[in-house]
Amino acid sequence: MPPSVPPLTVQPVTPDARPAALALRVHPEQVRFSGEMPGLLEDAGADPHSLPMLVRLGEEGVGYFRLDFTPGAVAGRDFGQPSVGLRAFFIDRERQGQGLGTRAMSALSAWLREHRPGVRLLALSVNQRNSAARRAYEKAGFRVEGSLYLGGSAGPQDVMVLNLSRAEMGMEPQGRG
Repeated sequence: MPPSVPPLTVQPVTPDARPAALALRVHPEQVRFSGEMPGLLEDAGADPHSLPMLVRLGEEGVGYFRLDFTPGAVAGRDFGQPSVGLRAFFIDRERQGQGLGTRAMSALSAWLREHRPGVRLLALSVNQRNSAARRAYEKAGFRVEGSLYLGGSAGPQDVMVLNLSRAEMGMEPQGRG
């Protein structure tokens, strides 16, 4: 019998979860896209509209992201529906390439539906040079929305959205929309 796969969950970074978040690392070439600890937690703590989140595989911390509830949080855009911005998402460098990013987006969708039921869209911007992240977002059901965002510090970015109600029903299209 194969070993059971531990559940993948997302949770706010509480004081108890802080050490697990601080232990997370990205590859040096990814820092320009996501940032790194401990600065990411400091940034989230300084923003009253942000919620730092930990991705857990069983009891192990394997990833991080920040939810940004500021209106127009992603590229200053209004998507016509209640949305939340996804910022600084990464999977720990020792756990990348295992499909955890896609699983994390599914877990986040479920978490938002339970804890923030009024939110309809999850929005993010992804650097055009970050092809691995873009593929992961597309696999999770995100689609490109509108024109390029040119205000990023690391170059042009695509704005992508995930319709949470469609993701719940498994109807989100794959790839560009």
